[in-house]
Amino acid sequence: MTTATPSPRRPRRLWLVAAPTLALGLVLAGCAATTAEPAATATSVATAEKTADLTGATDATQTADDVLAANQSPHDAADDAAYDAADAVTIALSASPATITGDGAAVVGATVVISQPGTYVLSGSYAGQVIVNSTVAGTVRLVLDGVDIDTDAGAAIDIRAADDAVVVLADGSSNSLADASSYADDATATAALSSAADLTVTGTGALSVSGNGNDGIASSDGLVIQSGTIEVTAVDDGIRGKDYLVIRGGGITVDAGGDGLKSDNADEAERGYVWLAGGTVQVTSGDDGIDAATDVVTTGGALTITAGGGASGDSDGGAKGISASVIAVLEGGRIAVDAADDAVATNAYAHLNGATTTLASGDDGIHADLQLVVSAGATTLTEAYEGLEAGQITIAGGDTTLTTSDDGVNVSKPDEGTSAQTLVITGGNLWVDAGGDGLDVNAGTLEMSGGTVVVDGPEDNGNGALDVDQGMTISGGVFAAAGSAGMAMAPSTDSAQASVQFTFSQTIAAGTVLAVVDPSGTVVATFTTAKQTQSLVYSDAAIVNGQSYTLTSGGTAGGALLGGLATGGGAGASTVASAVAGEQTSSEMGGGGPGGGTGGGRWP
Repeated sequence: MTTATPSPRRPRRLWLVAAPTLALGLVLAGCAATTAEPAATATSVATAEKTADLTGATDATQTADDVLAANQSPHDAADDAAYDAADAVTIALSASPATITGDGAAVVGATVVISQPGTYVLSGSYAGQVIVNSTVAGTVRLVLDGVDIDTDAGAAIDIRAADDAVVVLADGSSNSLADASSYADDATATAALSSAADLTVTGTGALSVSGNGNDGIASSDGLVIQSGTIEVTAVDDGIRGKDYLVIRGGGITVDAGGDGLKSDNADEAERGYVWLAGGTVQVTSGDDGIDAATDVVTTGGALTITAGGGASGDSDGGAKGISASVIAVLEGGRIAVDAADDAVATNAYAHLNGATTTLASGDDGIHADLQLVVSAGATTLTEAYEGLEAGQITIAGGDTTLTTSDDGVNVSKPDEGTSAQTLVITGGNLWVDAGGDGLDVNAGTLEMSGGTVVVDGPEDNGNGALDVDQGMTISGGVFAAAGSAGMAMAPSTDSAQASVQFTFSQTIAAGTVLAVVDPSGTVVATFTTAKQTQSLVYSDAAIVNGQSYTLTSGGTAGGALLGGLATGGGAGASTVASAVAGEQTSSEMGGGGPGGGTGGGRWP
């Protein structure tokens, strides 16, 4: 058996987790900075070695092309579905011994054994097995043209040896495969369609697979699905390619008791990945919707996942929508995930780089142990405990909307190693509706230099729209954060761009139009409250330190910008609060309590 020559492995680079802080700051924030690396502790070195064993990358800015170039190339070819019927061997399956016309195959009891490369056209119903055992170089092509195999002997089609194998679903055909209800502990083939060689599934016909004993479709090498209408049910994993699973097209439905789509080679850095390049894929899984030992990459297609019963399911069961041990790059296609646990989870990196993604989760929306980068695309999180969570998070582009019962964005220390926790916002649109902290950076900093951020924060005084342990600085963009007043914070007073903070003696009801009015009477911006509110922080290039601003209620909203924030608009008749820009509760000072009707200033 031979495999495609792999691309060069990712370089084996030992790195400290703190190093990406500088890389992200320079590449994405565009600002000059120096970051001292912490001393290498035993824990940090162990973490670095473990992660470097699977990836030589140093941050989450990798694109789909970057990841795929470092992985083993898929084995398939564009003409895999083509064959000459005149040269094909025909196999008519039936209750009596199958009838074979041509060379390269034989009937052995209730089994058809294929021992030579070539094209074999199969049709009919069968209670036995089709076994491929070819030790001669060359492709074994199985054309399924109205096949119904339902066996209790093991796998319906068992490809034990071949240079590589192609299953072609003949045009207009309907085919079905069902395997035994159980397998011996030492069985090597444990799927209805099982292959020990690289396997390609292609053609325009239909295939129904019942994995009664374990998996539905499985290859212990690479697995590529090019086309076809494929329906898989399995008591364990639905579709599994050990070295990689690539889906280029087709209409695929998976209902699996275990993982839906899986690649589980955790021993080689260039393998163990799942790549969705096209097609329409719908997965219902008892465990993870997609589970990759290394990477998950999407560049096209439409993917729908319901894992573990969805967000209302049992999150303790750990069923995640998309799970990758190294990196998940969601760069293309339309993705919808409803997961009992995290909707997207990685042990290292996540990069949202162009996909249109709708997520619901019983735990985190998107979790990356080390780094999460949002560069492009539209991401909507409709339900989650926390929204974005990682040791370091960068928002550089895209449109992101997060609705959470607890923190909207949470920067927290990874389980192992050392890391400078940072939230960096350089572009894009970020709208957060959080029941807990809106933007929460634990033991770290928040730097904003561009983009638009709107936070509809908590109503309770135990959380804040902004909660940054080591301070927020702002040098560009538009920032608005509304919420309770008990923990209210604002960007640092020495930021390059000014901010104004208003707090109110009484809460303002949801649906109220608040207007920020400058000393000349010009409305700078309006904000329509989404929930009960007692504080508002606002910053844009028009705000000037030392100037006094008034906040009114009952006016008219201006031109919609993001969420409840609008440019311009009309001032209301009632004054809610007044404040001087640059006199605020800077986040590095910690939160405070309600400051009365005038707002602004530092809490006593």
